Amino acid sequence: MNKILGLLIAILIISCSKENKLEQEIAKIEVHVRIDRFDEVFNNSSTKDLPKLKNKYPYLFPAEYNDSIWANRMNDTLQKELYAEIDKRFADFENDTAQFSSLFQHIKYYFTDFKPPKIVTVISDVDYKNRVIYADTLLLLGLDNYLGADHKFYKGIQQYIRKNFEASQIPVDMAKTIAKSKVRPPESRTFIAQMVYYGKIYYLVHLFLPNTAKEVQLGYTGEELKWAIANEGYIWRYFVERELLFSTDAKLQERFIHPAPFSKFYLELDNESPGRLGQYIGWQIVNAYMENNEVSLQHMLNASAEEIFNNSKYKPKK
Repeated sequence: MNKILGLLIAILIISCSKENKLEQEIAKIEVHVRIDRFDEVFNNSSTKDLPKLKNKYPYLFPAEYNDSIWANRMNDTLQKELYAEIDKRFADFENDTAQFSSLFQHIKYYFTDFKPPKIVTVISDVDYKNRVIYADTLLLLGLDNYLGADHKFYKGIQQYIRKNFEASQIPVDMAKTIAKSKVRPPESRTFIAQMVYYGKIYYLVHLFLPNTAKEVQLGYTGEELKWAIANEGYIWRYFVERELLFSTDAKLQERFIHPAPFSKFYLELDNESPGRLGQYIGWQIVNAYMENNEVSLQHMLNASAEEIFNNSKYKPKK
């Protein structure tokens, strides 16, 4: 027994040593974080500044919109109130770049051709479905989506959505959005293809933010992650026994993939469960695939859902 315990401790020490060396190597990668506070610039501008703003930020001023739209926005009371709350919460945002620097270093380590985008902060009118928009050289960030889950502006938004309206979620949302640009959408409409697609995304998010708690990476609470882990075997058995894995029933995405207050097994335990359990299971399948196969990250990203599933040897604990 003592020999086995000693061996496990030795393996743990070696593993930690490798992780420390990797993090030290990643920390040496040079990246430059650029943050442009457009929300601040726009709020402090007047209508006479519009030509200059449109010239500097053409991607934020669609040609089909008349200047009167922007003029009204500049004088809108709600816009001013939104900015005041953003300024209160993120007064020093452009100088607090350590978390973004680390994120970009990790992405560049795994994708050497990655060029850190300029972060442009905007007021999105709480467009929480598009909190982060990434397009190669630019990353638009709607700061009004991160004022705190209980902020007065979020009244009327369901709790399972607004629970992630926290500043701590910004690096995760950035990592997830960039990760999506590295993962091809599933070619198949099967449930397993949908799960593996999200599994690939969360696998990348974990590589990009290794020191961020897994529940935060998933957008879960600590209790929700505990529930998923404790019931993982049951969830998998439910999917397998009901032959859901290769089903193309679109309702499965509503039940287990899309954001929701809980997953829908159509059982009494539904209200206890977190939503998006299909995404969680997909992450575990991809983890198992990478642990049980000597393949590169790029190979995994290009592999089909069927290949990953068939070779993952995924067997959750009962």
